[in-house]
Amino acid sequence: MSLLGSVRNLLLALCLMLVLGFLYYSAGKLHMHGWGQEPQYDRLGFLLKLDSKMELENPVVDNRRDGCTNADTHKDRLFIPSQTTLGYIRSTDLAYKNGNNTEGGCRKGFASAQMTAIFPKVFEVKRKKVKTSWRKDKRFSKPAPMFLDNTYRRWSKLKDFVPPFGIKGQESVIQKILGITKHYTLTSYLDSLTCKRCIIMGNGGIVANKSLGSRIDEYDVVIRLNEAPVKGFEKDVGAKTTLRITYPEGAIQKPARYEKDSLFVFAGFKPQDFKWLKYIVYKEKVSPSDGFWKSVATVVPKEPKEIRILNPYFIREAAFTFIGLPVNNGMMGRGNIPTLGTVAITMALHNCDEVAVAGFGYDMNAPNAPLHYYENVKMSAIKESWTHNIGKEKEFLRKLVKGQVITDLTAGI
Repeated sequence: MSLLGSVRNLLLALCLMLVLGFLYYSAGKLHMHGWGQEPQYDRLGFLLKLDSKMELENPVVDNRRDGCTNADTHKDRLFIPSQTTLGYIRSTDLAYKNGNNTEGGCRKGFASAQMTAIFPKVFEVKRKKVKTSWRKDKRFSKPAPMFLDNTYRRWSKLKDFVPPFGIKGQESVIQKILGITKHYTLTSYLDSLTCKRCIIMGNGGIVANKSLGSRIDEYDVVIRLNEAPVKGFEKDVGAKTTLRITYPEGAIQKPARYEKDSLFVFAGFKPQDFKWLKYIVYKEKVSPSDGFWKSVATVVPKEPKEIRILNPYFIREAAFTFIGLPVNNGMMGRGNIPTLGTVAITMALHNCDEVAVAGFGYDMNAPNAPLHYYENVKMSAIKESWTHNIGKEKEFLRKLVKGQVITDLTAGI
């Protein structure tokens, strides 16, 4: 009996030590959490405690794990996918107040996480091809660089499509252009950032008199389109320009209007567009009517190192994968070309952690409203576009806003 008693006392002592150890460990974790450490989750991935500084307006419910079908199963707990659930984004990335784009720092991986949530079927790799980690492989990834570089020949699909969806037939011209530009990324400072916040500035009149200039300039990357001016409109559209994306007919024609500290990003929609860029880069004579539908810029006051070629991948993805425009055998056709604004958004979603827009959206119910923020043309001047499908494009952009993939500062989408 004495031996059994000793064993029992030893077991009781061990149990007591384990309980004390667990309490000590838990107290330490709670103390660390109070100083900004990671939130704690239970075995189902439900959040046990939120940091007092965190706000969550729309908790995400995962309907696929452990038989849980709705949030009522755990009414007192909010679900936020943990790091092991998503496999590619920190759990705290989704715990920010929605729409808070100017405070609280940059949310790394936020845009791609939201894209995966609303387009799960697009990015999911078929399980029969990937036997393991299929959840991890379905994320919205970065399949191509922002700009063409010397590796473009490795991207087979680029060579399968003619402009604007690829570079077929333009390889020699592109090689000559890249041979003199020799720069294929953003600035060294922007490339060094581990988290980038980007905004695409639309040219819509909706941005007028909103006084968003200072807020726009807070973004790491400010992307402007075509010839939309900055000087004189800084209060509403900001003064900062990181990239100006355009094509021959949309490029600024007055050299004095180009910003000094910005990159000129060329988007090629036609074979002659690449020929035009070669003339610009090599400072050769440009014929303003060489197969263009309107006059084009004959001079771009940028050094070769300040010129980039937008990857056509983003034009193709925006058109066929996201908007759902007719493929037309990969040829430009009626209603199958995305607007440059949507192309810029697609590029940003692959290369920025947070994405915002301003100046997007046309209100056709207000015919007397200004079409653009910089001129007196009215909304009624809009005519049906031969190349664009504005209706389908709006559906896509609204889906991005509703899914909180992008933030619309002017609420025009």
